[in-house]
Amino acid sequence: MSAAARNQALASQARRIYIESLVRGISALGKVLNEAAAQLLLQTAEYAVMVARRDGVQSWNRHGPAWVSGVISGLRHAAVYGIIDAPATSASSAASSVAAAPPAMSLVDDDTIEREITSSRLALAMMDKATWEFTDLRTRMQVLEKQDDLPAQDLLRANVVAKLVMDAWMRSGLATSDWQMLRSTLHEEFSQLLVECYHETNRWLVSQQVLPEVDLRPFIRRSADNSPVPAATAYVPGAGVPYGGTQFGAAARTPQIRGSSGLPEASQAPVRSPASSQAEEVLQLLQKIVGRQVPAFSATAMAESSATRMGATRMGAAAALQSGAPAGAASASQSGAATRVSDPAMAPTQVEAQPFPPSRPAAPRLSAAIKHAQESLQRESVHSDGQPVAAPQLLEEIKTRNQAFKSVLKQAADTPAERATIELVAMMFQSILMEEHIPASVRVWFARLQMPVLRVAVSEPDFFATTDHPARQLIDRMGACVMGFSGNTGTSGAAGDPLEREIKRVVQVVEAYPDTGRRVFQTVLTEFEKFLDNYFKNENQTTRHGVSLAQQVEQRETLAIQYTIELRKMLNEVPVQDGVREFLFHIWADVLAVTAVRTGAQSDNTKQMKRAAADLIWSASAKVSREERAEVIRRLPPLLKTLRDGMGQAGLSVDKQDEHIRGLNNALAAAFTAKTAAIPRERLDELMDQLETLETMLPEDGEESDISELLVRDLSGHEAEGMEVVAEGGSAPTPAMLAWARELQVGGWFMLDYRGRNEAVQLAWRGNRRHMTLFVTPTGRGVLFPLNRLAAFLQAGLLRPAQDEALTVRATRNALAKLDVDPSRLLN
Repeated sequence: MSAAARNQALASQARRIYIESLVRGISALGKVLNEAAAQLLLQTAEYAVMVARRDGVQSWNRHGPAWVSGVISGLRHAAVYGIIDAPATSASSAASSVAAAPPAMSLVDDDTIEREITSSRLALAMMDKATWEFTDLRTRMQVLEKQDDLPAQDLLRANVVAKLVMDAWMRSGLATSDWQMLRSTLHEEFSQLLVECYHETNRWLVSQQVLPEVDLRPFIRRSADNSPVPAATAYVPGAGVPYGGTQFGAAARTPQIRGSSGLPEASQAPVRSPASSQAEEVLQLLQKIVGRQVPAFSATAMAESSATRMGATRMGAAAALQSGAPAGAASASQSGAATRVSDPAMAPTQVEAQPFPPSRPAAPRLSAAIKHAQESLQRESVHSDGQPVAAPQLLEEIKTRNQAFKSVLKQAADTPAERATIELVAMMFQSILMEEHIPASVRVWFARLQMPVLRVAVSEPDFFATTDHPARQLIDRMGACVMGFSGNTGTSGAAGDPLEREIKRVVQVVEAYPDTGRRVFQTVLTEFEKFLDNYFKNENQTTRHGVSLAQQVEQRETLAIQYTIELRKMLNEVPVQDGVREFLFHIWADVLAVTAVRTGAQSDNTKQMKRAAADLIWSASAKVSREERAEVIRRLPPLLKTLRDGMGQAGLSVDKQDEHIRGLNNALAAAFTAKTAAIPRERLDELMDQLETLETMLPEDGEESDISELLVRDLSGHEAEGMEVVAEGGSAPTPAMLAWARELQVGGWFMLDYRGRNEAVQLAWRGNRRHMTLFVTPTGRGVLFPLNRLAAFLQAGLLRPAQDEALTVRATRNALAKLDVDPSRLLN
């Protein structure tokens, strides 16, 4: 049997195993749903709810077996004949006779829309748990079937299974209300079932030696000019979940990103992290659900989102064409000088005018109502005697007042879209204010952001359409930093904690500029990120020691790599023994870096180490005269002593030093009998001058250099008291995992499983080129990761974000759950 035939047979068998696993699971699912339905009848509830449950359970008992049979037969039929989209018209002959004419437009009925939404939710729930296994399976099937990707209607895709399940549900006579009654059980069971089916199929393929280790790098698509092309587009609710890159231990979507020229640029299209992909899916689902109740909301938000992206593209192109003028200079000049905050506590903030897409101001009545509500929230923060109100008490008062504010704001709104926005923002902040992982004293300041965010959401509807809106990013960044505090005590630490003070300052700056839209959020977001860098480096007693050590390690490693590169260039045309050459590249470059970090690049000690390198190069060159050989013998003892001193300063053990000295002795002995040409004195003087001024040839900080991640050496020798270096663990990371590792933000909390400990750690420092990352435990112990090891730990699940979703994404998901129960609240 040929290799192609064998691969096709393996693929067919894998699909049969997958289908049979699904069929077995569906058969068992009927019993689980019977038990869940019986349990619903035992739960106490209002009379109307109990009646609805009774009717739903009766409907399930009558039609449930038919649904189970329908799903199984549908799976078997699709496995043999495939799934074909329904034609646009009911009469095939009519369709063929007018094939050249454009298709007729028709309205989609509410039941079809509802079925698509329900199917999308089921697919999303299944992929939340099955992403890793699905990506591994998809990659293996691509190899076997020689395809760029699975077909859109492939049964291996969760959205295809979800649509088949929903079609069988409706055909069996079950209603949408019956599905909602059993939804939580259906989502949970189908999620677990799909994970098991994918896992079983993957296990069989691995047993057949089909990609035991999945690596997606060979499957990166390239166009004719060899530039990478994104493998998937953005997620569209109802159209399935296209997975084109890698996510978590396997795959994440790769949405197409366009550069300033309007063309796709691989360098600007990083693979999205799992959290980013899920956030986009939540916002897409929000657009669809809210758009069904308020069509203007979805249309406006998507238009604003497109305008934002197009505006950014135009600005990038203009900045590239405008010689000597920084980006945004024109807009800054049009809007006058930058405005500064008059409050001394907020003095560092400068809200600069930036060329953002034009916003649509809220109606005057609504703007006045928002301003009144904001002022009322500010007054509630203090007693009449000027003393601040206790945080728990203030939170309860804010929750009560927010309901009254919401009614007043909706009455002041002019359009259904504005009323829907008011309801969504209120539900989001209600969720944030109930987040127990955030201290009560910090939640109070989050509460005061509700009205500024509402003002922005009304005037810039892309707040609900894109994940990169600065208002969202600001809330998420601040939330991620305080999620590690204990929410039970209601405090974030000692009174006056610098992080809490900075959050307070940020909120006050946002309140001080109510009419600047996203610009103020972008400004304070940038300032908050700068604050975090300084906070972990200088102010946080737990992290400052670890950050200092990590910076020294990065400086040493960067210098060592740069010294190696420059030494390679210098010795490229110089006849030097290979043993000496390798010693200079692998050992002495590190010695130079350590000496430069400890004593300075121009110190006498560093200059001595550079002279030792020049002496070694001369000593190892061919010696043709007796005088030269005598000179080598005279210089050798002090040279070897200097080499030993340098290796000792770099931390090499005595045994390692002896090993390297023996190798050098052999190289020097070979130089005495070498027949090659000697190095001219002029060339040696030139090398010495280059060594003396080696630092001037190194790239400046922030400049692009030819340093490769692959040159970063083993860092295990850098461990010191209070800091551990992760030098091993995990398999080779995929490009997606490397991209995710680069996306991690300072301040975020994670759970780390390392050296027998499973503990919470906070990301306290990123290197200049993001090649190193430092995490710090609450006790102050640092854990330093090179980029590759960080990606490998993320891939293996040994390092996991403490929060599965960002704060605003979780709040949006909670709002969706409430809308699912009562969609009419958007317009009430």
